[in-house]
Amino acid sequence: MFSVNQMISANIRKVRKARNFSQDYVAMKARISQNAYSKIELGYSKISLERFFLIADALGVDYAQLIQPND
Repeated sequence: MFSVNQMISANIRKVRKARNFSQDYVAMKARISQNAYSKIELGYSKISLERFFLIADALGVDYAQLIQPND
C-alpha cells in the first residue's frame, strides 16, 4: 500500500514525463533546487504544501490531479 506522499510523488513524476519536462525545468519553474525536486519525486522527502502548489503550477495541472489515486 502506498502512502499519500508516495502517491503524490508518483503522480508528479507521471505528469512531468507525459509533458516531456526535465526535472531541472520543473524545479526551476517551482523555484526549488533540482536536488530537492528529485527527492520529492522519488518519495525520499515529504512534500510541503507550499512546494506541492508550486510544483502543480509548474506542471500546469489542477491540484486535484496530483492527489488522485493511481490507476
